[in-house]
Amino acid sequence: MDFKSSEQALGPRSEDVLPATATAAVKVVIVGGFGVGKTTLVGSVSEIRPLTTEETMTQAGVGVDDTAGVERKTSTTVAMDFGRISINEELVLYLFGTPGQERFWFLWRGLFEGALGAVVLVDARRLEVSFDVIGRLEERGVPFVVAVNSFPDAPAYPVDELRGALDLPAAVPIVLCDARSRASSRDVLMALMRYLQTLATAHQV
Repeated sequence: MDFKSSEQALGPRSEDVLPATATAAVKVVIVGGFGVGKTTLVGSVSEIRPLTTEETMTQAGVGVDDTAGVERKTSTTVAMDFGRISINEELVLYLFGTPGQERFWFLWRGLFEGALGAVVLVDARRLEVSFDVIGRLEERGVPFVVAVNSFPDAPAYPVDELRGALDLPAAVPIVLCDARSRASSRDVLMALMRYLQTLATAHQV
């Protein structure tokens, strides 16, 4: 009897296997307030089937989660999102998306362990939900870039105004993105990699 097909089914999918040329893997955390598009970004850019921990929102969150501005949202991340992208033949990024609600922030400590940098995803309609997120990164000393996710009804603020509203140092990059687009999300990650390289070069001088 030929068991070849069943043996193949038990093995990893070819697209899930790391390239043989990969020599470095970097952990990157995708953070942001509730409903800013973190799960969407990880899912759009990941080259493997992303792991998500989305659950249907229930009455238990009423009065606890701030859903202002995202009233139509019906599911939410309760642990983390996970994806992977190869930047080139040698460098691989492991992406960890954090839950946005404050009641799940206790999970952040473990997700940040070993992270080289972070992407703060921002909704220009609700900048205030990003203040505590940015503050936590600054307290931990985690380098980050800010990505302003494009929503159809979001106001278009100049970058300087966004920087002032978020109280960001001039060196922290701010980029515009569409979390639904793989190319746009990849550009965000590349901006983070360039920023980390700049920081490393400056540290060596």
